[in-house]
Amino acid sequence: MKTAIFSYQNKEWRGNDNNDVLDQSKVNLVIALGDRDALQPADLYDQLRTDYPHAEIVLCSTAGEIFDDGVYDGSVSVTAIEFEKTLVRSANVNIADFDGCSNLAGKALLESLMAFERLSYVLVLSDGSKVNGSELVKGINSQVQDRVPVTGGLAGDGVAFKSTLVGLNSRPGEGQIVAIGLYGNELMVSHGSMGGWESFGPERRITRSKSNQLFMIDDESALDLYKKYLGPYASELPGSALLFPLLVRHTNEEEPVVRTILSIDEQSKSMLFAGDVPEGASVRFMKANFDRLVDAASSAASQTLGERQCDQTSLSILISCVGRKIILGSRVTEEVEAVKEVFGTKALVTGFYSYGEIAPSLPNAPCQLHNQTMTITNISER
Repeated sequence: MKTAIFSYQNKEWRGNDNNDVLDQSKVNLVIALGDRDALQPADLYDQLRTDYPHAEIVLCSTAGEIFDDGVYDGSVSVTAIEFEKTLVRSANVNIADFDGCSNLAGKALLESLMAFERLSYVLVLSDGSKVNGSELVKGINSQVQDRVPVTGGLAGDGVAFKSTLVGLNSRPGEGQIVAIGLYGNELMVSHGSMGGWESFGPERRITRSKSNQLFMIDDESALDLYKKYLGPYASELPGSALLFPLLVRHTNEEEPVVRTILSIDEQSKSMLFAGDVPEGASVRFMKANFDRLVDAASSAASQTLGERQCDQTSLSILISCVGRKIILGSRVTEEVEAVKEVFGTKALVTGFYSYGEIAPSLPNAPCQLHNQTMTITNISER
């Protein structure tokens, strides 16, 4: 496996000193993660297609780009991979073709990839504004269960939260969901996901909700209760909600997940979340701690690396939440630097800030939708 990462900004390309030398005609996967306006022009995709004529090319808009140990805005992070022992296949669907049903879209997305033997890993990059991430993951899991690791994320649109873009072997568009399947016995994939948030207040129960819309907690208006906890930050809703996500535990047997608030409805006294918040689930309020967020990124890297030494070339794909980027502010590069420190110089690092992260909570477990986490996938060949 040979890998090279590049940053494209202001019509200029910049490579990384540790890039492998690639035979562009043999590159079989290209991942372009970029600012919506930088990613959309036809000349970017056209150049990638010219440079890598035989590659599967996937494009995804972001809320910030990760390149090596830095975080950028208004750029595109491009990764080119020349797998030597691994076969690459792709699939894509549009949510509009399923009447907005993300579950059915997830099932259809994986069907064609599951038809081939020796599927070892799936990378999913999805529209982040029209797709329900929780339902998408349910559809995916109905096909793969825990037999194949699935990681990825929901596209971003900076902090605008309006319209996101994803594309496969063409210019990116809205509503697209892409899956990249990697096949073979020589592929090595590991993953990790950590949050670093602090929970506070008593555990409560959701008593009325519908999909990802929350109405009542302990038979009290969810929005009124939330405002009570936010105090002076309540006047800054919905923007300030990124500072105070919810910890949701579906059952006592399942690992809890973090859910970010996307918007509020004053009329219905409800809140719309980036993932499902089912009735009967237990919830606790959460708040940010700068140092713990950075430490969690380092822990996610250690979890990904496990007990093996990073002594061969690998690619680490970092997908972190836009909420973390907003909260960390000028310190946002610290979480990427913390990951780099764990992996060392042998791992090339790319990634983006997302509207939701997809990964298993534990090894050999089905994937889940996460919010407010740093999720890492490391890929290499034996």
